[in-house]
Amino acid sequence: MKHQLAAALLALLPCPAVAAPVLLSPDRVWDGEAMHSGWQVLVEGGRIVAAGANLEAPADARRLDLPGHTLLPGFIEGHSHLLLHPYDKTPWDDQVLKESEAYRVARAVVHAKATLMAGFTTVRDLGSEGAGTADVGLKRAINEGHVPGPRMIIATRALVAPGSYAPKNDAWAVPQGAEEADGPALVSAVRRQIGAGADVVKLYGDYRWRPGEGSRPTYSQAEIAAAVAAAHDAGRPVAVHANTAEAMHRASAAGADVIEHGSEGDAATFALMAKNKTVLCPTLAAGDAIARYRGWNGQEPAPADVLQDRAAFQLAMKAGVPICMGGDVGVFAHGENAREMLLMAKAGMTNAAVLTAATAGNARYFGLSDRGRIAPGLHADLVAVPGDPLQDLNRISHVVFVMKGGAVVKSE
Repeated sequence: MKHQLAAALLALLPCPAVAAPVLLSPDRVWDGEAMHSGWQVLVEGGRIVAAGANLEAPADARRLDLPGHTLLPGFIEGHSHLLLHPYDKTPWDDQVLKESEAYRVARAVVHAKATLMAGFTTVRDLGSEGAGTADVGLKRAINEGHVPGPRMIIATRALVAPGSYAPKNDAWAVPQGAEEADGPALVSAVRRQIGAGADVVKLYGDYRWRPGEGSRPTYSQAEIAAAVAAAHDAGRPVAVHANTAEAMHRASAAGADVIEHGSEGDAATFALMAKNKTVLCPTLAAGDAIARYRGWNGQEPAPADVLQDRAAFQLAMKAGVPICMGGDVGVFAHGENAREMLLMAKAGMTNAAVLTAATAGNARYFGLSDRGRIAPGLHADLVAVPGDPLQDLNRISHVVFVMKGGAVVKSE
């Protein structure tokens, strides 16, 4: 069956964009929120034309059977850094200080392709981490078809309070992994980021002031609120890196759209986030990866930091906080994005909720009304996996078919 599927898919591959309509017939379709047996999906002109049972297809439609497979919307990665690579290979400081921008862009092209081949057709890329506005050029190269990769939502340089970020050196000033700004200058920096190409504004709401210290809030609630107002005036959402409960509270109260990480969140903070509809992006996979780099073999009991991440995630779910799917990939290898989905399930989220978070949920939270579901009029960004991921979520790690904008970019 696998060879028959490959032959059918190869017939579609030569065309950079599929001109004729394509009728896909899997065993089942996850539409972003529910599973449907016996559905078909009709694609034409890069968009989904119809989805349902017993579709009437045009006479010239190409027919593609996907027996034994589930068809899903292309996954949306909620927290990525395509310009980073795993920290066990090269420490973050060395990537920022010792690798040229050209080198990092060349690697990012490889990362973008690996991400797409893993079924992630959109990424929210939250900062170039010392590579300037290289993400702007990478996004353009993908959009213009020069290199394969996912659709990108980019943050350019991200914003940090002066003195709070890294790298650090006691002898002289060193280049930073983000732009430093605070006070009234923070609003100007937000506007500068947007003018440079940012689709989302990212702030670091807390960080370690010195190596070895724990995180502490870096921006006041008033500073965050001013930045949020400037970004929202320009139609851009705001993501805030925040691990401490105090920084999370300030960010939610100031109107931030998404809080990244949230590992020290408590019940009161998550209750506020639920009330304000502030989304949490938990990035469980980043903490898991770092623990493994430090020698953890994956066996239980897990290290304290991993247990803390899980506990915060569970508190957020209990409080009814909207939760996106994003792993902080770049800390670990691009193409392994599904690690976050599997860890969310391990921490107590149902398989159905995980699939929704990675598709319709992320689309809703990031304002992407043109993707994330299988419905007429949306982008034909589609993936297929063998079997039923509702029954066995591990299937999402075995993507065998990827379509982006109506063009087949992967088949196995």
